[in-house]
Amino acid sequence: MALKALDIFKLTPKKNCKECGFPTCMAFSMKVAGGAVEVSKCPHMSDEAIQKLSEATAPPMKTLKVGAGENEYTLGGETVLFRHEKTLVSKNRYAVAFCDCMTEEEVDKKIANINKVEYERIGEIMKAEFACVTYSGNKDNFLNVINKLKEQTKVAFILNVDDAEVAKEAVAALAGLNPVVVGATKDNYEAMLDVVKADNLALGLKAANLDEMYDLVGTVQKAGYKELILDVTGESIKDTFVNAVQVRRTALKEQDRTFGYPSIVFANKLANKDDMMEVALSSVFTVKYGSIIVIDDIDYAKALPLYALRQNLFTDPQKPMRVETKIYPINNPDENSPVLVTVDFALTYFVVTGELERSKVPCWLVIPDAGGYSVLTSWAAGKFGGSVIGNFVKECGIAEKTKNRDLIIPGKVAVIQSDVQDNLPDWNVIVGTMEAMELPKFLKEYMESKSVSATD
Repeated sequence: MALKALDIFKLTPKKNCKECGFPTCMAFSMKVAGGAVEVSKCPHMSDEAIQKLSEATAPPMKTLKVGAGENEYTLGGETVLFRHEKTLVSKNRYAVAFCDCMTEEEVDKKIANINKVEYERIGEIMKAEFACVTYSGNKDNFLNVINKLKEQTKVAFILNVDDAEVAKEAVAALAGLNPVVVGATKDNYEAMLDVVKADNLALGLKAANLDEMYDLVGTVQKAGYKELILDVTGESIKDTFVNAVQVRRTALKEQDRTFGYPSIVFANKLANKDDMMEVALSSVFTVKYGSIIVIDDIDYAKALPLYALRQNLFTDPQKPMRVETKIYPINNPDENSPVLVTVDFALTYFVVTGELERSKVPCWLVIPDAGGYSVLTSWAAGKFGGSVIGNFVKECGIAEKTKNRDLIIPGKVAVIQSDVQDNLPDWNVIVGTMEAMELPKFLKEYMESKSVSATD
């Protein structure tokens, strides 16, 4: 059971030195108890106290680091079942399935797709994160596929193999890349532990049912190994769903650390070559607890909905997604470029800047502090009105960057035009478009009208 703040406080040095970033040791203890800060943040805590508190306050689910370098990913570490309860911390990761049974052409096609799918959404790079290579009996081809992926892609690796000797060779081929090895069962776990122990690799466990999985985890833990991932894929969609939910509930609600590990779901196996079913199942297990989800292949039709769902799910509901309040130059503006204003909500920013870039019109985008809300929400909350916009325009220095005194406001808050104008008497406040997608046409027409005015 997790310690209470008072229990933690008793083990602190009680110096109130503030070096941890909190005003008192009690305040620090309350944050540690709430899971908001690590106990190691206290520089004066004894090693014995840190060890005791680290074990007691650790999340009920183990946190794993897999992969290496730019392809290192964090799995697990969750403390709640639902996003609205607090926040979810470790994103689901998607793996493209490979097999030693595939032809060279099939392998090359999937590699091309992996390298093709890479894009940015709301400041986050979306791409295939893992390659899952399954061993089905052809060792030479298994190793060839691994080496080809190593040379031609930038992914982390999952080795789906139950033969310990073959697994050793595969791990050796991926030395330093920290792959996940999935394939330990009640019959071979000792041999598989020998494969992963030296490098402390994540070991994936397989079992016929949850009872067998529970016993297997307990046995492996008693052997002194806790870097584990649980394969919850069942014989049917229903079995898999029940397994995934039950494992997570047992860990978080019942505080049973036997099931306190990340999970892997082979959605490709459940979908049986049906791409649409695979996307649907991957969406289900993105929400319901697949730490790694294996799909047959990747393309934009699969990536766009899955990554958008994941990004929406793995945001902190207690913190608005917002960008820095400042002046943003778009398309290399100069002293004659117009000024647009919008809110600091991240999604609004990325949508608006995308359309501004598409317009090819040089302009300045100023973003005041609007609370991290959308345009209408921030206006309704009194955070995006004439005084807010006026004060920011005066203070941010945009008047020194451009001689153009046209300020374009979002069309959805046309009602504040006169208020903004009153706060900025030296500017000409223009009501812009209702939707961001209309901005390219609006700006082109605006620039044409300015050109006509200049020639008159």
